[in-house]
Amino acid sequence: MNICAMTSPRAKKRLSVAFLLADRFTLSAFANFVDVLRLAADEADRSRPILCEWSVLSATLANVQSSCGVKVQPDTRLIDAGHYDYIVVVGGLISDHSALPPEALRFLKDRAAAGIPIVGLCTGVFILHEAGLLDGYRCCVSWFHRQDFLDRFDTVQMVSDQIFVIDRDRLTCSGGHGAAHLAAFLVERHVGQSAAIKSLNIMMIDSALSGEKPQPGQQSARKANDPLVKKAILRMQQNIEVPRTVLELAHDLGLGRRSLERRFLNDLKATPSKVYLELRLDRALSLLRTTHDPITQIALATGFCDAPHLSRTLRTERGFTPSEYRKTQAGHTATDEEFAVGVLLPQS
Repeated sequence: MNICAMTSPRAKKRLSVAFLLADRFTLSAFANFVDVLRLAADEADRSRPILCEWSVLSATLANVQSSCGVKVQPDTRLIDAGHYDYIVVVGGLISDHSALPPEALRFLKDRAAAGIPIVGLCTGVFILHEAGLLDGYRCCVSWFHRQDFLDRFDTVQMVSDQIFVIDRDRLTCSGGHGAAHLAAFLVERHVGQSAAIKSLNIMMIDSALSGEKPQPGQQSARKANDPLVKKAILRMQQNIEVPRTVLELAHDLGLGRRSLERRFLNDLKATPSKVYLELRLDRALSLLRTTHDPITQIALATGFCDAPHLSRTLRTERGFTPSEYRKTQAGHTATDEEFAVGVLLPQS
């Protein structure tokens, strides 16, 4: 797969972007970002870089393999890199070794020192933090990788409830379709709103979202203050389909079971088991409300043995069955806020 840097000597581009791809980078984040640029670059869909241009940089031009196995061939050597408005680091699988080679890290630090804005997509934020390029900056981390970030870095300026964060000359994004919205933000800033809207619409995205848009990861109605309780809840959210035991959660956090239970009771006035069950039931209600999946499939996806198990638990905890809940939702279109955090209860 060769996504070439397509340049035109005739006119200065309004937006110029260079990509640094980490080892086993996330292909969707890269593709979403670059396709917004591509579709905004011309009046039609012929991929001519009249308004925008982009390059994929590396020291050797060797193929870079994505996390799904697809390879991308860079088109510009680091020593030949020109001026860019933004340097975008696309992260991928988290590992113990540096995801960028030393030459790329030196290039990144030099450009940052020169005042070029730096963008981190997906786990690219890990790379920026390890390189010391996020000291004193707020940054966006996917809710799914929040715990991994907390385990690695001592920082209080992390955001996991927005799709992207812009703090001066650092722009960070949770990944996925959020990369398209961050790219659209830059296209609107440099090229114009109509170009940004056109790109998103061609990609079947209805409209641009601001950075403050909540990430679609499951939200907890209970707001924890204890850092260890927060970590435990995040691990619960990451293990809805196959729930972990309270003992396993406590072991992951370096605590005894009773110690974890005490911290939950002190912070949330509820046991870990109770909070975990609430998260699973909220997820089941979200699936009942927003999909046509069979109840058995939803039960299995939320850690229950079968449909009767989910039905019994839901009736005990919330006072209605999955079928009764679905009937109350017939004809209802959930708003963005309801989809993100709300639970619609049957009308009495």
